Amino acid sequence: MSKEIFDKIFSFLGLIFFLPLFLLIGVLIKIDSRGPIFYRGVRTGRFGKPFRIYKFRTMVTNAEKIGGPTTANNDSRVTKIGKFLRKYKIDELPQLVNIFCGEMSFVGPRPQVEECTKRYNEKEKIILSVKPGLTDYASIEFVNLGEILGDGNVYEKYLREVEPKINSLRIKYIRERSFWVDIKIIFLTFLKILKKIWNIKN
Repeated sequence: MSKEIFDKIFSFLGLIFFLPLFLLIGVLIKIDSRGPIFYRGVRTGRFGKPFRIYKFRTMVTNAEKIGGPTTANNDSRVTKIGKFLRKYKIDELPQLVNIFCGEMSFVGPRPQVEECTKRYNEKEKIILSVKPGLTDYASIEFVNLGEILGDGNVYEKYLREVEPKINSLRIKYIRERSFWVDIKIIFLTFLKILKKIWNIKN
């Protein structure tokens, strides 16, 4: 109950606080390329229920049809403003709407496309027992996922080398989850993002 109250209150406050930034980013996205401001792809939610995720659009229209669900380090589908938004995870901020609507939580396994969740083995199916989240252990560990995957056939590399590790971290969170674990993960996520910003300034 404390987690749900936390999500509801702070997602609402976050949407109010970031509204001016949302408007600015929306203008920049429209100037940079044709297409909608938001990307609303289908993801698998708690208990396997599908929902549409909110993200700032960082790629050209119909990017998933052109390529695939995983993005290479120097993917040509990513727009100019999109590269900046993805680097600092700003494209994820609209998911505050998903959190406020109860489809996601601040902390939980990152939502996956159905193609990936269908591949879950019996042990991994526990991932779908909780709401997907904005961040978790895997988000912190793989904050530079694009650089890790590199270029080429990144989707196959992701499924073969990265997803098993990420799923292990997702299961670790589910087994350890508590209100204070969530607070710790949120704090560590902010530290990771601040470190990326600090590195660019230095």
